[in-house]
Amino acid sequence: MAGDAVRSNPKNKSRKKKNKRGGTKKKMTVEQSAAFRSVTEWVFLDSQSPSSSADAAASFMVDDFGVQKSLGRGGQRVVFELHCHSKFSDGFLSPTKLIERAHRNGVKVLALTDHDTLSGIPEALEAARRLNIKIIPGVEISTIFTSSGLDPQTEEPVHILAYYSSCGPTRYEELDKLLSNIREGRFIRARDMVAKLNKLKLPLKWESVARIAGKGVAPGRLHVARAMVEAGYVENLKQAFARYLFDGGPAYSTGSEPSAEETVRLIHDTGGVSVLAHPWALKNPVPIIRGLREAGLNGLEVCRSDGKLSAYSDLADTYGLLKLGGSDFHGRGGNSESELGSVNLPIIALHEFLRVARPIWCKAIKDILQTYADEPSDVNLARITRFGRIRVSKGVSSAGSSEEDLIERCLSSWLTVEERQNAEFKVIQSKFSSVSIQ
Repeated sequence: MAGDAVRSNPKNKSRKKKNKRGGTKKKMTVEQSAAFRSVTEWVFLDSQSPSSSADAAASFMVDDFGVQKSLGRGGQRVVFELHCHSKFSDGFLSPTKLIERAHRNGVKVLALTDHDTLSGIPEALEAARRLNIKIIPGVEISTIFTSSGLDPQTEEPVHILAYYSSCGPTRYEELDKLLSNIREGRFIRARDMVAKLNKLKLPLKWESVARIAGKGVAPGRLHVARAMVEAGYVENLKQAFARYLFDGGPAYSTGSEPSAEETVRLIHDTGGVSVLAHPWALKNPVPIIRGLREAGLNGLEVCRSDGKLSAYSDLADTYGLLKLGGSDFHGRGGNSESELGSVNLPIIALHEFLRVARPIWCKAIKDILQTYADEPSDVNLARITRFGRIRVSKGVSSAGSSEEDLIERCLSSWLTVEERQNAEFKVIQSKFSSVSIQ
């Protein structure tokens, strides 16, 4: 009887399920502790009262997969959210509301990765400053991959995530032109989808799609799906995609997406880190991953809120790619959507991400500063403060208000003191003399 009672106890079933998913809790290894210290140092660079990384590491344990588990009520996990969307593309929330939600969920670092636009980054940064969240400027770029050696018509949509430094991309205008062309193509694509739906006896109106997308926002499939739900043509978003809008579906349409390989190379050339988004949605992932790796791809999404996908983790190992992931949160509601901060990345994976990304970002920041030092124009100054709210005026000097302060204010939350005191940065600082901050 006692054994039957244990087997039928729901709490014991829940406990067994938790142990199966996360395994046993154990202290961090020496490698994990070192990774934790390195990650937290960067995350809390601009914290007013940073706690000792060593002490913080001692208050954490990890499960069998190396995911952080706080020990007691005092410890806070360092949660990265590396894939989410706002109303500036096909999300439901403003960047401010998105950041507030992330804060409630314990997120410490967030990459806003709207589709084909960086427009939401300034608002996200403003909200994040109030809540002590670090923002990685990001974007999810729509591309097309054509497999070599196959029928030239065999193409597959591929989304590439790009992660940039606090100053954003170098050669910003070049990336912005690419994104602008994609957005223009999205308008044509959305109109074509509406036309196809009309031919399928679903008289959806373009005005409904444009209204749902919002002023200035390039509409995507999700906006079309929302308009279909609103008009009563389908019961929910899932049904809209399953019946009409899936890749190759009766109402599917392509836009003017660039080559995936060219996009990866451009991300590299503009100081970004490139990661292939949701590879499990691809029909032919292996040739795509191999081709993009040859073009310079840095990472692969292998983690979701329901755990790590071993097949894609193995592919990441095979091609020497970072193992990352994010919720792909849109804010549409319902139980089918992963919540912000719900993807538990192992501390070693976070450390590897920053180990690869930080030198790339540091060089990009240096190049942007060097450009301004060599030619102190308004255009070049805007590249430094593009995602900030620092007002600068020329010809005014006052103690403690100089271009050196500009560097400190722009970079103190991104580069360590050691990185900022690098000889190359010192040379750049020495060139600054005639700009003050108000």
